[in-house]
Amino acid sequence: MMRIFLFLATNIAIMVVVSIIFNLLGLSGVLDAQGIGLDLNALLVMSAVIGMTGSVISLAMSKWSAKQAMGVHVIEQPQNRTESWLLDIVAKQAQLAGIGMPEVGIFDTPEANAFATGMNKNSALVAVSTGLLQNMNADEVEAVVGHEMTHVSNGDMVTMALMQGVVNTFVFFFATIIGYFVDRVVFKTERGQGPAYFITQMVAQIALGFLASMLVMWFSRYREFKADAGGAKLAGREKMIGALRALQRGHDAQDLPGQLAAFGINGGGMSRLFMSHPPLEERIAALQNSR
Repeated sequence: MMRIFLFLATNIAIMVVVSIIFNLLGLSGVLDAQGIGLDLNALLVMSAVIGMTGSVISLAMSKWSAKQAMGVHVIEQPQNRTESWLLDIVAKQAQLAGIGMPEVGIFDTPEANAFATGMNKNSALVAVSTGLLQNMNADEVEAVVGHEMTHVSNGDMVTMALMQGVVNTFVFFFATIIGYFVDRVVFKTERGQGPAYFITQMVAQIALGFLASMLVMWFSRYREFKADAGGAKLAGREKMIGALRALQRGHDAQDLPGQLAAFGINGGGMSRLFMSHPPLEERIAALQNSR
């Protein structure tokens, strides 16, 4: 309930603040003077609807899409000792974290990886790869599960969806203003919307979305340190450090599709600004320096 309240309150607050800023700066008048005539308040509401809708739908479908994309086998009745042990570990950590028992699954890939997803922390999905089960010992797997369970208990899936929705809102909002400005002021379109609007708005969305993703990735990296700390609390600090060191030994993670990449145990990117996860050495150092 608190996460839903935060979701709504954040968007309402943003719309109010931006409306006040526009009025104080007289931006509406400037646009009107240029013949643009945009209703900025209406545009902001429309942008919020567009920006949040996709994010919410993606979150609502996250468990289903994860199962389909990764070929996750959900353990309903354990077929072997490993599956039984994995269910027991998740059940134990769910109780410690104070959340409902999530669905537990395994996906077939030789790389060591894991992820958590779902719209509600009491009905989430936690999945690990066959490579993780084969290449890590029991203590390391337990720590990885603790990391993912912390994502669940912290409500990270909802938080990231909220943040992405807010980013989408402002990307569409400012891209539309840029598109109108170029169309009406530069190309002097008097009625309707000319080709320049659609081209400029699309290019602006891509450019602004690229820049905005740096903010989302920064928050994702911040959240990973929290999940490591939570994994250390649930499984033990040395176990969590051992799991991260195991990843350093060369088991690079498979690229997880879409939003799942933000919830995997591994991560990286061509540039630090676009990395969803901090470097492993920084994560290990943070745990070693924690008390």
